[in-house]
Amino acid sequence: MADILLVEDKESLRQMLRLTLETAGHTVEATGDPSEAIRRLERARFRLVLTDLRMPGASGLDVLRAARGADALLPVVVMTAYGSIDEAVQAMKDGAYDFLQKPVDSRHLMLIVERALEAGRLRTENVLLREEYASRYDFPRIIGESAALTRAAKLVQQVARRSSTVLLLGESGTGKELFARAVHQLSDRARGPFVALNCAAIPETLIENELFGHERGAYTGADSRRAGKFELAHGGTLFLDEIGELPLAVQSKLLRALESGRVTRLGGSLELDVDVRVVAATNRDLQAAIAGKGFREDLYFRLAVFPVEIPPLRDREDDVSLLASYFAASCGVEIRGKAMTLGPEALSRLRTYSWPGNVRELRNCLERACILADADEIRPQDLDLRGLTGRDEPVETLATMEFTGSLHDVSARAVSIVERRMIGEALTATSGNRTKAAERLGVSAKTLTAKIRELGL
Repeated sequence: MADILLVEDKESLRQMLRLTLETAGHTVEATGDPSEAIRRLERARFRLVLTDLRMPGASGLDVLRAARGADALLPVVVMTAYGSIDEAVQAMKDGAYDFLQKPVDSRHLMLIVERALEAGRLRTENVLLREEYASRYDFPRIIGESAALTRAAKLVQQVARRSSTVLLLGESGTGKELFARAVHQLSDRARGPFVALNCAAIPETLIENELFGHERGAYTGADSRRAGKFELAHGGTLFLDEIGELPLAVQSKLLRALESGRVTRLGGSLELDVDVRVVAATNRDLQAAIAGKGFREDLYFRLAVFPVEIPPLRDREDDVSLLASYFAASCGVEIRGKAMTLGPEALSRLRTYSWPGNVRELRNCLERACILADADEIRPQDLDLRGLTGRDEPVETLATMEFTGSLHDVSARAVSIVERRMIGEALTATSGNRTKAAERLGVSAKTLTAKIRELGL
């Protein structure tokens, strides 16, 4: 997709401006019809609009207003002939970044263009973390100010407008689907469909059907043709959650679909072209899965073109207060019809908890507190922080454990902390299903049950 939309009705000047911009390394979409420019603004995203003011039909002011309506952060530079300064002033009042007077000097043009692009970049930096833009542009509400979250948000914004496959890495409950939706909303595919598929929630025998669909008569009970998720996501984004759970037999077919841009329905022979951008997510260590022959290395490299690590909540200590206050207010409105607040003691307890279930666990905790509280302020007794630990106290971590006692005692405590965390995360990821959790951990269900009893989970 082009970086700059150029609108100029005089063909010779349009070609000169386009050549100047492209020589400087920019990609340009050019048109001499302002009405066509307005239609393009409705269909696609640009980083800058450069438009003449006086044109037949719609004016440059109409283009400016359409650009501002499509994206209030989009910088617009207007060009005006001598004697039209009043119109240029009006354009500035309507939100234009700057104006150029004709005849256009190429060096001055490039100076203004580079300044406008930089201003646009700064205005949109970490837009995902700004509340005022979440509702306006239908961005997912991502809350936080920590350095780890800011890095992840910046990476998502950098890759969103590209076509690269994105792999979101992080523990269960960190909000990977929110970031996947952000990739979609910030991309040129935002007006297309966003289709999500949880690979862990579909039985192995049905996952291929979900991805690629089937023809009538493909198997017993297939009474009609059915489109798969790839077809449904045509022109948009396909989010494959828990990609690490995809069966090996289907991984090769997914790889072929990604590389060729074509799919074949079950029971069919016709290849269908699909235009889909894939975002995948996992809480598994795919490198370890590759070593254990549970995941294809070639598929991993095809998915991990642009990996983004979503930080766990324990690494975002400063964000706990922001998230907790937001959830207390939103859950309070939903449950009791008015926003709830957090008392200082309750907030202190939330900040010292390790949150093995991450943001999802925090939200569930505040939702429960809003139900239990007998006042508008949530107090410590309204909080249930036992979670997966079975204890109403902060959880010891490797970072906080004391290295006192014998080597045997310290090693035993460390093993207990690691086992508690891994089992807790596995149970959270499988919604408490011990059989699936045992499979994830590589132990028998009997061993897992014994460990749960031993650790008091």
